[in-house]
Amino acid sequence: MDLLEEGEQWEALKAWFRENGLAIVAGALIGVIGLFGWRWWTSHSEAQHLAASEAYEKLLSRAEGSNLDTALKDLEQFQKDYAGSAYAAPAQLAVARIHVAKDELDKAAADLRAVADTAKDPQLRTVATLRLARVQIAQGKPDDAIKTLGTGDAGAFQSAFSEVRGDALQAKGDATAALREYEAAKTARAAAVVSGGEAAGAEGDLLDLKINDLKSAP
Repeated sequence: MDLLEEGEQWEALKAWFRENGLAIVAGALIGVIGLFGWRWWTSHSEAQHLAASEAYEKLLSRAEGSNLDTALKDLEQFQKDYAGSAYAAPAQLAVARIHVAKDELDKAAADLRAVADTAKDPQLRTVATLRLARVQIAQGKPDDAIKTLGTGDAGAFQSAFSEVRGDALQAKGDATAALREYEAAKTARAAAVVSGGEAAGAEGDLLDLKINDLKSAP
């Protein structure tokens, strides 16, 4: 018969376990350790994220105060403490904003460039790019601003990109090209308002003023 008798089956089972039992036990232990390790890491990551979130909210409220130097130091320390968190890039944007308020445009540009180049969130990269272009215009570098903005489709930010590009062209003294960009910005903004993606608001009024000023210029 091909089938082993009951005693032979038992002996074969014991021999197999002697050969493979250690590997089975080790595998089971590794699995248990891995499970608990993963749970610990998940819990630790959630705790770190929550701590970073709470610290960031406190820093933002402090940054809106009048003591910019203290807020700047706190934000820079936050970047060191939570360098790997999702709040590191937003904190760097806040640092750049304070540098602008202190008229430290070179430092602001460096912070904004870092976020524009390295932030994981594409929306944060876009916001940083826009702000960097504005800072470059304030630095008297409109050509750099135009290069920073690029010429590709900016999606939901198309209106803002066209307007800032118009500001750069206006700073260069090219009124015709600036007007063209402002009108493109107005068209993009109107489309966004219709689709519900953007409100007209004060920014639309300011854009209209820019257009009217250029159209009425001799």
